[in-house]
Amino acid sequence: MSVPPILVTGGSGQVAQALGLLGDQRVQVIGRPAFDFDAPATITAALESARPALVVNTAAWTAVDLAESQAEAAWRANAAGPAEIGRWCAAAGVPLIHISTDYVFDGEKGAAYIEADPTSPTGVYGASKLAGEQAVLAACSHAVVLRTSWVYAARGKNFVRTMLALAEQHDRVRVVADQVGCPTNADDLAVAILAIANRLLAGWQASFAGVFHAAGSGATSWHGLAEAVFAAAAAQGRNVPEVVAISTAEYPTPARRPADSRLDCTKLFDVLDIRMPDWRPGVARTVSQIVGRAAVPAAAVA
Repeated sequence: MSVPPILVTGGSGQVAQALGLLGDQRVQVIGRPAFDFDAPATITAALESARPALVVNTAAWTAVDLAESQAEAAWRANAAGPAEIGRWCAAAGVPLIHISTDYVFDGEKGAAYIEADPTSPTGVYGASKLAGEQAVLAACSHAVVLRTSWVYAARGKNFVRTMLALAEQHDRVRVVADQVGCPTNADDLAVAILAIANRLLAGWQASFAGVFHAAGSGATSWHGLAEAVFAAAAAQGRNVPEVVAISTAEYPTPARRPADSRLDCTKLFDVLDIRMPDWRPGVARTVSQIVGRAAVPAAAVA
């Protein structure tokens, strides 16, 4: 008899792909069209077909600015869909790991956020993700919500890849310097998720339920992250542009971002014995992978 899989939703997303690459044979990644929040019938059908031992939901609407004009679709993907997964997992007795975001906070605290801090999202994306957290936790008693931030990888659409693309076209790049957060390498996050999955499957404990922060250790601004990207690219022999610091006001967007969304990950270590790596080495590793001199990826979890 085959071993029930760890089912990862999110298809071609950065975290889903990292889980598929770094996980063992148990990990099964699904996405559109077999699993599609815009086609709700596929959610239950995919879960029933896979009959997983554990579900990791990385699927989400992540286009922060577009969510402001397409709110219905964002809420369907970030709240209604996860709620349905939570209900299925509860009925099947299956643990659920659900990925959320630092954008549930408004960034006004002035210090790193802990899980118990009041939430106050500033846009549709953050509000819909917060609703998804609440729906998952209400539906499923064996649910772990992981808030992460500023995720990047060698694949997909993300800030690191955007900066490297801009470097090919411009001598100067203007980057916002007054928004601070915790850059998170998708491979590092996947390693943490797999470790959590193993722990949950080894035996559920009441302390596992609820919200945890899981982001790269340390913090920087978007400008600081851009400088780290270009320093790593220069070390690979690439020509890099000048990085000009600008304010949020100089780069208006449809959605307002939190000015300081640093996440305190102490609880993750205290309860689950997982410490997220410093954000800097992941940037260098990712840049090396992108420019074609791939470094050895983060170690897979057995």
